[in-house]
Order: sequence, then structure tokens, then C-alpha cells
Amino acid sequence: MKNASEILTHLKYYPEFKKINTNITIERLIKSLPLKLNKGIKFGYIKNQTLFFVLKHPVYKMEFEYNKSLIKSLLKKANIANVNDIKFFVTNVIEKKEEEPKEEDFYKERSYGIFENFCENEDLRKKFEEIRKIIKNS
Repeated sequence: MKNASEILTHLKYYPEFKKINTNITIERLIKSLPLKLNKGIKFGYIKNQTLFFVLKHPVYKMEFEYNKSLIKSLLKKANIANVNDIKFFVTNVIEKKEEEPKEEDFYKERSYGIFENFCENEDLRKKFEEIRKIIKNS
């Protein structure tokens, strides 16, 4: 009986999945680049027999122009079909970083929720009891 990896490997070579295979090859090419070049690439794609690298910052464009021959030699070793040229450009979209909540933003609750509810208004009395539950649960 075949396992899942054998089935996926078999399916990978179908012509319908050619684009996925090309993208995997481009990712391998990007990972094989030196670290100073690898860090500057957002992603790569092929269009009209040209391999495009989308860069993160304009400084990386100069580095890529300087190392264009290295990239072409790696491209020949990667055996990516129908690629005649390499081009680089920088996106104008700013990448948003997700901020994680910091420990110092939270505080420890100093109250234990022990207080008397003297409120006569029924709506306010319910609100105070909800606050008491929140304090006791935290």
C-alpha cells in the first residue's frame, strides 16, 4: 500500500501541477542564494521567459545587479525551463509587522472582587456583579 508522500510525489509530476513545481523550484533557488541576497527577496515568479525577483528594499537592488552572474549560474544549475533573463524590482507596498502583546502591557489584578453592592438601580447592580465576576476570574 502506498503512503501519502508517495501519492503526492506521483501527483506532483502531472502537467496540471507544473506551476506548483515551478514555484517550488524558485523557492529552492532563493534558498540557495547567499544570505545577504536571500534576506532581500520577498518572492519570485516567472513571466514571459523572465525570472522576476521582488525585493524588500532598494538597497538590495544594487546587490542583485552586482551579483547577477552568480544568480544566472545558479539558475543554470537549478534547471528552470524557459528562463532567458533575470530582472529585479522593489515593491512599493509596505510590509506590516504584526505586533505581539507585551507582558508589560498587562497588569496583575490587585482586587479580589470583595465589595458590597449598595446600588439600588437594577441595571447598575447587574453591571457591578458582572465586574465582580470578571475580577474573580482573572
